[in-house]
Amino acid sequence: MSPTLIIVISAALSGAMGFAFWLQKRTENAGWVDAVWTFALGLAGVVYAAAAFRHGSNVRALLVAGLVAAWSLRLGFYIVGRTRRGTEDARYAQFRRDWGPDFDRRMLIFLQIQALAAAFLALSMGLAAGNPAPLGVLDGLALLVLLVAILGAGIADAQLGRFRADPTNRGRVCAVGMWARSRHPNYFFEWLGWCAYPLFAVSRVHLLGLLALSGPAFMYWLLVHVSGIPPLEAQMLRSRGKAYRDYQATTPAFFPKLFRISR
Repeated sequence: MSPTLIIVISAALSGAMGFAFWLQKRTENAGWVDAVWTFALGLAGVVYAAAAFRHGSNVRALLVAGLVAAWSLRLGFYIVGRTRRGTEDARYAQFRRDWGPDFDRRMLIFLQIQALAAAFLALSMGLAAGNPAPLGVLDGLALLVLLVAILGAGIADAQLGRFRADPTNRGRVCAVGMWARSRHPNYFFEWLGWCAYPLFAVSRVHLLGLLALSGPAFMYWLLVHVSGIPPLEAQMLRSRGKAYRDYQATTPAFFPKLFRISR
């Protein structure tokens, strides 16, 4: 990855999040922000892979490009479908209440921080695509991990969607399927997908690929400690109260429990 390419992609991601700011302001629904971020990050990963393929003509670059595109399109269009229904994501709705008249300024800063995070995460994709070594066992494991992550996240989102679509579940906590084993299985599978890129990236001839470990480490920090679980759990406690506290007491927040013990 050339420094010029990194700068160009980082600037493009900043511009994409500037567009996301305009879009959420025009629609008065900040849920579009997550869709733009997902599509932009996916495109950044594909561009990195395309650059690696042009210089190395390796099959791995094509494989990484296809998997990045599959991840981005699956998640991006899921967010688009959710946002088109008109209800703003609870996290952003809470930002509007908390930030009040200062919402626009703080939102613009927040989105540029998201652009910076995307630029950092995209480097893991680029390092994975740029590994010049022949395909090996780690690539097969990486492919399996990423496919499981994409499928698992899709199933978790579908289970939550069906639960919410049932009027009898209004005001209740979703604790069915994967949601009975983790309070945030969608976040877990999102993180799991990022674990594939170091497997693609590391080889004896590409020790720089070890830097791709920063991707899953950074994503874990974001999801578990910053912009994922903390604000969502705070909102769920406000809206569900004791029911959600009971759910917290029996179900792990992130890593799914493998077995359930009936009581």
